[in-house]
Amino acid sequence: MTPTYESRPIFGADYRKLTPEQRKRFLAAVAEMVDDLKNGRPFRPGLRVRRVQATSGVWEMTWAPDGRATWQYGREVHPGEPHIIWRRIGTHDVFRAP
Repeated sequence: MTPTYESRPIFGADYRKLTPEQRKRFLAAVAEMVDDLKNGRPFRPGLRVRRVQATSGVWEMTWAPDGRATWQYGREVHPGEPHIIWRRIGTHDVFRAP
């Protein structure tokens, strides 16, 4: 099972603002997340995956001490394989209203 993904346009804009080191840390965390999904196990504690407060289907993942990414599950592209929609990425600032 290999998860599929897409991202919202604002995620791309957020991602481009990250430093090369931040991008490296995020991609390492994504590799761990994908590994957990592929193997059908709960997300490892170090990713600190949890639901965003006051939402019903938006999740956050920690990829650095002040690095967060939000995402949600989307409609499966391939039957039985999770589909992730990346929403925002950055520091805690991504949780503040514009």
